[in-house]
Amino acid sequence: MNRFITLRVDFFVPLPKPVEREHLHTRRIQCEGFRRSDGLWDIEARLVDDKTYGFSNQDRGGRIEAGEAVHDMSLRITLDLDFVIQDLAATSDATPYIVCGEVAAGMERLIGLRVKPGWMREVRTRVGKTLGCTHLIELLGPLATTAYQTMHWALEERENSRSSRTKPAIIDTCHALAGDGPIVKRTWPDFYTG
Repeated sequence: MNRFITLRVDFFVPLPKPVEREHLHTRRIQCEGFRRSDGLWDIEARLVDDKTYGFSNQDRGGRIEAGEAVHDMSLRITLDLDFVIQDLAATSDATPYIVCGEVAAGMERLIGLRVKPGWMREVRTRVGKTLGCTHLIELLGPLATTAYQTMHWALEERENSRSSRTKPAIIDTCHALAGDGPIVKRTWPDFYTG
């Protein structure tokens, strides 16, 4: 028997107090989704890494200072409503090695690929290992979930206009959206399994 507890949290709950520690590294990832005027969707992500200390680096003038970006990379994928990559742009504005910037253009090998479960296997075939950049590839995960969040309403609108509806792919992807749970019962009663 499933029991569901409804919790409403109207305040910030911090993590438990950690042991004494020293801050060394910060990674910031920001993702944004846009509906374009031509009916396509742009999803952008930026990754910035920096350290709280300076260190030597031969490719960047001998040193990268504290607070200076070690990595500053951006990626934009343009999708249609079926999640097929129509266009892609990548930049590597700050990298620890000069040669890192050479792989940004190679990310275009992903054009035509469909973002769907298991798609990262094909990504690694096309731009993995020495063909690409670990950090740009890492951005594809948050980009995919940002795409879904951005395009969700349009997908629902398209699905609602069809004469027969298929089970939404999001059902059973997490605890809140379990097929036998209250959210599915309320939102997609035809697919409720409880």
